[in-house]
Amino acid sequence: MDELSLQKVPYFFIIDFLTKNVEIFKENEIEKSGLLIDFQNFSTIQTEPHLNKKLEWISYPETLESFKTGFDKVQKNIRFGNSYLVNYTRKTKIETNLTLKEIFYHSSAKYKVFYKDFFVFFSPETFVKINDGKIFTYPMKGTIDASLDNAAEILKNDKKEKAEHYTVVDLLRNDLSMVADDVKVDKFQYIDFIKTKQKDLYAMSSEISGNIKPEFNGKLGSIMKKLLPAGSILGAPKPKTLEIILDAEGYERGYYTGVCGWFDGKNVDSCVMIRFIEKEGEELFFKSGGGITHMSRLEDEYQEMKNKIYVPIH
Repeated sequence: MDELSLQKVPYFFIIDFLTKNVEIFKENEIEKSGLLIDFQNFSTIQTEPHLNKKLEWISYPETLESFKTGFDKVQKNIRFGNSYLVNYTRKTKIETNLTLKEIFYHSSAKYKVFYKDFFVFFSPETFVKINDGKIFTYPMKGTIDASLDNAAEILKNDKKEKAEHYTVVDLLRNDLSMVADDVKVDKFQYIDFIKTKQKDLYAMSSEISGNIKPEFNGKLGSIMKKLLPAGSILGAPKPKTLEIILDAEGYERGYYTGVCGWFDGKNVDSCVMIRFIEKEGEELFFKSGGGITHMSRLEDEYQEMKNKIYVPIH
């Protein structure tokens, strides 16, 4: 990645959660690789096929008891002081009459990728953007059902969601400081609206920026190596929290919660691969979760994990 970005060669990259698999596609390789990409400023979609069927969607979430097993492990570690925020995720079997490709074409999101009939995601979350030597990140933490009265205000003032948001902002400010100088929080706790077929959600985000340090200039691979895994889908402190996650979740995240991005020869736009559906054999699984702190209630977290099993198709 460093080599190509120093040569200013445009490419698309995909990095899995544990940064074990890195895939790079130069611009002319994207089409034949079975990749479909739709970002705000880069898209491989020529024409959108018409969807002539009504969405059918059934999810089979695990039981509360099953969810509780890992949740308790996470809470125990938080009580012991091993972590103060853990992003706990689950894998849920789903059934739908749409193919992964149809889900890609007909869902609306900031970032969408379909990859070789293996996975599709429709993510609202930017990881980092790099523009003219400046690096930006937009941690998104905290969601609420938008149909509730005063939902945005409730979200902004919810003690647990606020604590979670502060933690992630702090974590990412520290992370950016490894590759950038003059790191600052530009916007704090602004609310995004996310429209979905099942229900509308509000999500809370912040914007953090810095100037890339001279030794990281043009070295996209080195920057990613320092910043990954992404703090918003891991927790803090990072190394210990990763151990807790691997123990509590009991399944492979794979590419879910990894990052992917487009380097146009100069600037970068990248996202966290969340809102993620993966094919295993003939079955489909939706991976979703949320941040756990000492204030988390089991039933609320279980509900949040289920709330996120949706497709944004209208």
